[in-house]
Amino acid sequence: MVEAKADIIRQLQQEILSLQGFNLSRKGQAAKIGLGVLEEAFPQQIFPTGVVHELISESPEQAAATNGFIAGIASTLMQSTGTGLWVSNHCTIYPPALQLFGLTPEKILFIKPTSPKDGLWAIEEALKCKAIAFVVGEIKELNFNESRRLQLAVEKSKVTGFIHRVQPKLQNTVACVTRWRIKPIASETNGMPGTGFTRWEVQLCKVRNGRPHTWELGWENGSFRCIEQPILTIPAIKERKTG
Repeated sequence: MVEAKADIIRQLQQEILSLQGFNLSRKGQAAKIGLGVLEEAFPQQIFPTGVVHELISESPEQAAATNGFIAGIASTLMQSTGTGLWVSNHCTIYPPALQLFGLTPEKILFIKPTSPKDGLWAIEEALKCKAIAFVVGEIKELNFNESRRLQLAVEKSKVTGFIHRVQPKLQNTVACVTRWRIKPIASETNGMPGTGFTRWEVQLCKVRNGRPHTWELGWENGSFRCIEQPILTIPAIKERKTG
């Protein structure tokens, strides 16, 4: 009797997670997509796909770092096949630079709408298309009803969406599954010329049924890498005898 109830609860949990975008294999095991430590913060360590993620940037520097972070995740979603779509009212993306994060610019459609209203319409319509692997939408303002429409769109298409809000006037509640903040941090040169590998401070501010967390991550050899902080040691002070 107890085992039967446990099985029912387990099945219900898996169904709820599946509806929220936490994909499971046929055997009910976590379907990881290769994001390393990022996946550990989510239920059953599954990064949610087929949902809408919200990312907030408060400066141009943060916006550039956020776009790089999005590109890193998007490259794992596309893998060897698929097409992505990037909607932005401003030309903030230099397509050849996306290759640093494993994205092929030729497989991404870049759309520059003439108004925020047209941009939101393009994002919503793209999220309805099952042939697209991911959609990135750079918009400033988004209310709850608008975000709900985007979430309803991906529930049918299973497309993963990233809404990047740069310097919004109001950081209001939306229907997105997660909220992220990405900040650039200094990289290590290791004595070699150049700027070193890309590094971020990644803050997962909100996630349904998961654990908010902050990491320091780097992008090296086509994947995310957790940066280990050096341990500072204080030398012991020897006591001097008096007298």
